[in-house]
Amino acid sequence: MNDKGAADILLPEKRAGELDASVCGSRTGQKPEWLKVRLPTGDAYQHLKQVIVDNNLHTVCESAACPNRGECWSRSTATIMILGNICTRSCGFCNVMTGRPSELDYEEPQRVAQAVERMQLRHAVITSVNRDELEDGGAAIWAETIRQVRARCPETRVEVLIPDFCGSWQALQLVLEARPDVLNHNIETVPRLYMKVRPQGKFTRSLELIRRAKLAGLTTKSGLMVGLGETDDEVLAVLASLKAAGCDLVTIGQYMQPTARHLPVARFVTPETFERLRRSGMAMGFANVFSGPLVRSSYHAEEQAQALLP
Repeated sequence: MNDKGAADILLPEKRAGELDASVCGSRTGQKPEWLKVRLPTGDAYQHLKQVIVDNNLHTVCESAACPNRGECWSRSTATIMILGNICTRSCGFCNVMTGRPSELDYEEPQRVAQAVERMQLRHAVITSVNRDELEDGGAAIWAETIRQVRARCPETRVEVLIPDFCGSWQALQLVLEARPDVLNHNIETVPRLYMKVRPQGKFTRSLELIRRAKLAGLTTKSGLMVGLGETDDEVLAVLASLKAAGCDLVTIGQYMQPTARHLPVARFVTPETFERLRRSGMAMGFANVFSGPLVRSSYHAEEQAQALLP
């Protein structure tokens, strides 16, 4: 799941310093207590925000209105989003703008590397919008970004959360050859819901991408949202499919409707259910399953990858 969900808006009925992690109404009524997060604050938060501004970069934390932005930025971690902030796809869950992207910025990889250096990241997470209008889907920029970060910050681990490149395995190969430490591609939801949740995506194509990344010798990762109308049994079936494709790490988090134009929340999954899903995933043999209401693709990414990376 590309860290996409809620908007940071302080609702009047909340106590000072708290915000509701979902801002729009849904069929489920009142939001549960476990979906409250702290407002962003602190020197580390302000420093990281300035680094992003100085390097003219985008973050999925802001573009997708991630509810964990305050916590992560206060810990000096952020997910940098390359290839602009306009996506060619129109997923029903995503708060990133849809439209015609601007031209490519060939200096972006160097600026990303500079930002990673200034933030002194040990584990850098990079994602992107979909650029389906490009022949390679932006894969060349992806590969160059990885190389630039490696050259400038050789001790930094690089985790990438990539699109499916419309099934161009030649484009994927450009990214695989750049050898990121972790290759993440989100499955997002169960097959039955793809047409309304991820209409331009294909479940089998995403599984094939993960399979190819694993065959290339990379640590692989994927994520999905719950609360869109799926059943727990369907989630378990997706986990089994991911494991069969060679996925090492999985994240599972609550979908939260970013605006009234997006898909409504069908259910709020309890922390106890998230824990049951985690245990079931671990029993399948995943190296790590990070499952919880506020979990997103890059949330505590370094911690999750710890068991598999030197």
